[in-house]
Amino acid sequence: MTFFYTIKLKHAKRYFIIIVCTILAITILAINGGNHLSVFSSQDGPVGLAKGNEKNEDVSLTFNVTWGDQMLEPILDQLNEHDVQATFFLLGEWAEHHPHLIELIDKAGHEIGMLGYRYKSYLDLDNSDIVKDLHRAKDVFNKLGYTDLNLLRTPSGHLDEEVLTIAVNQGYDVIQWRVNSNDWKAPGIDNIVEEVISETKNGDIILMHASDSAIQTAKALELILPTLKEKGFKFVSVSELISQADIETDPVE
Repeated sequence: MTFFYTIKLKHAKRYFIIIVCTILAITILAINGGNHLSVFSSQDGPVGLAKGNEKNEDVSLTFNVTWGDQMLEPILDQLNEHDVQATFFLLGEWAEHHPHLIELIDKAGHEIGMLGYRYKSYLDLDNSDIVKDLHRAKDVFNKLGYTDLNLLRTPSGHLDEEVLTIAVNQGYDVIQWRVNSNDWKAPGIDNIVEEVISETKNGDIILMHASDSAIQTAKALELILPTLKEKGFKFVSVSELISQADIETDPVE
């Protein structure tokens, strides 16, 4: 009988440890998950980050890259010349064909986020296809050695509640913008400069492009970067903007 109760006691101890560890794990996940989602959720559900803290003069300059290999390096040169850190949102399909350019972005100290794999509006995809697109993009970046990417901008910035919920459940912070340079339309250097400088306010996320359609962007940056600095703005990564308190979560319309 002594042997019987000894075995039972060992089993009970093992089960107790397993139960305690499980409770601790669930508690930690709940706490961390709550902190994470508190930045990107509202009473109406998950939302995309469009703006940081209005009390700080920090702004985030972001670039979408979906195709081409000619415009990125001149833009990187401007960022380097003016000592500005930016966040680049890269399409998975583009990344597969341009690993050397991703390396340039990374080595220059800029932050990297994802645009999914194919540049197709998530509003036109079934939920399962959205998940597949995200997984395929993640696989590409993992193979290239970028295994900790959690910033996501959806193709064309198209969002609804379902898309946001899927992205959040996949572990991504969905990033929008408030200032749109429309530089990909090549509206003229002066127009790009005027739009960005006149619209940028504290905590803003600025959208620009580094695809080959952005033929006027590097020249525009020659004026935009020093002018915004003179106005007192400080350029920070999106992740740094996220880390600040009192972040607004209103999605861009």
